Amino acid sequence: MPQIDPGTLLDSLNATTARVPHKPAFTFEGRSTDFATFARHADRVAAALTAAGIAPGERIAYIGKNSDVYFEALYGAMKAGVVMVPVNWRLAGPEIAVIVEDSQARLILVGPEFADLVASELPNMPRVQTVLASEGGHPVWPDFAAWRDAARDGPPVREASPDDVAVQLYTSGTTGRPKGVMLAHRNFTHGVSANQMSDLPWARWEDGDAAVQAMPVSHISGTGWGIISVHYGATCHIQRQFDLDQTFDMIQQHPISKIFLVPAALQFLVRHPRAKQTDFSRIREMGYGASPIPLALLRESMEMLGCGFVQFYGMTETTGTIVALPPEDHTPDGSPRMRGAGKPLPWVEIRVVDAEGRDVPTGQVGEIVTRSGANMVGYWNRPEETAKTIRDGWLHTGDAGFVDADGYVYIHDRVKDMIISGGENVYPAEVESALSEHPAIAEAAVIGVPDEKWGEAVKAVVVLRPGAALTQQQLIDWSRDRIAAFKAPKSVDFAEMLPRNASGKLLKRELRAPYWEGRGRQVN
Repeated sequence: MPQIDPGTLLDSLNATTARVPHKPAFTFEGRSTDFATFARHADRVAAALTAAGIAPGERIAYIGKNSDVYFEALYGAMKAGVVMVPVNWRLAGPEIAVIVEDSQARLILVGPEFADLVASELPNMPRVQTVLASEGGHPVWPDFAAWRDAARDGPPVREASPDDVAVQLYTSGTTGRPKGVMLAHRNFTHGVSANQMSDLPWARWEDGDAAVQAMPVSHISGTGWGIISVHYGATCHIQRQFDLDQTFDMIQQHPISKIFLVPAALQFLVRHPRAKQTDFSRIREMGYGASPIPLALLRESMEMLGCGFVQFYGMTETTGTIVALPPEDHTPDGSPRMRGAGKPLPWVEIRVVDAEGRDVPTGQVGEIVTRSGANMVGYWNRPEETAKTIRDGWLHTGDAGFVDADGYVYIHDRVKDMIISGGENVYPAEVESALSEHPAIAEAAVIGVPDEKWGEAVKAVVVLRPGAALTQQQLIDWSRDRIAAFKAPKSVDFAEMLPRNASGKLLKRELRAPYWEGRGRQVN
């Protein structure tokens, strides 16, 4: 494995700013910010954080949809040695409060859509001392831009280290307890440096490149896409959230060359009436990932867009992509490799192991483990869970799969029962915990079932208490008041009992089997 001097993300920003200072770095809803201005704004954010008493190593949180403000705050925090925590805006209010408190953030930025929600949850976030309105207009909270511009001008005096944690992204755990994944500068820069050395054709970026950033910044795909754009000096066109008409407008009005979408969004794009009237010729690569893609949809998308397609496989704990299926393995007749995740990137090691951690033979299913410079620092304040996930330098993904004789990785199932719906991770234990609070429910099991639109959908199988009555819609509505809508069951089955083995362990495979019958893999 090549040894890469990773540097920092600030080194990357400085190099880009020196090379293309007047090129637009980000555009957002009519506002365009060039790299020189962006770097200057980040300097002032750093100064403002320092003046506010936010010390290096502390966390700040961002609760909002995508915005150029987020990236200014992210890079400003890096310059001050402060860690950014972007929170998934799709979560319910109590879930957001739990994450903010777990991060110990004393300063938060709030988007306009979530002002009322955050205000109602502030009593549950007693550590928070300062709330900034990211786009202004709040009667009480200071405007972020005014707060930033009141700070002194000039670069901060602090030097960043590649080992400094830059971002903390939260992912649910199998117990339903959110975990903060700590990603350092080196986790990001190691990959881009190694990719440049490997000279992968699909990974090349050119001076004229422009990208669409539509994935949520609370995901590695959203934050990572913006960071990569800064590294290569590409213009990043930000959408507040994925919007079909805005995507078509961006493709028509700008030289968009790279896009990353989850399969559900890609499906909406290619089947929209505007698709047939849109010139996609400037797009070189369409990246997709975060959930598996149906082969029929992939073929349809390739025919419609006519560009190179790249499938990305990875996770938050690996700073995103560690395995990729390149354009040459995407064929109109449906190469068998199109059912796989691809090959490990040149700087990534992959093994497949059994329950005891021993390598399994080629072609045999086991757990996928990985080792690279992109593996996370660890889980914030969760040393035991970090030790369970990273063992002897190998990160255990929780995905079951195999590697073929040519080194291609195939995902077969998930060891940890996780459901991926529309690119969002849903852990059954978290949903089951919420459902168990309903007074009519004696037992609940949550599984993922195939869904043509979202890849997988959340299904609850429940046993009612004696004499209790409950309808599917009543339970769905009840759960949506307590957990994020994407986690709530889309359908409910009522059963007299749940299948268990002799020791009482719930047999979820028996619940899942009828819905996955006839499918070659147990993910969709």
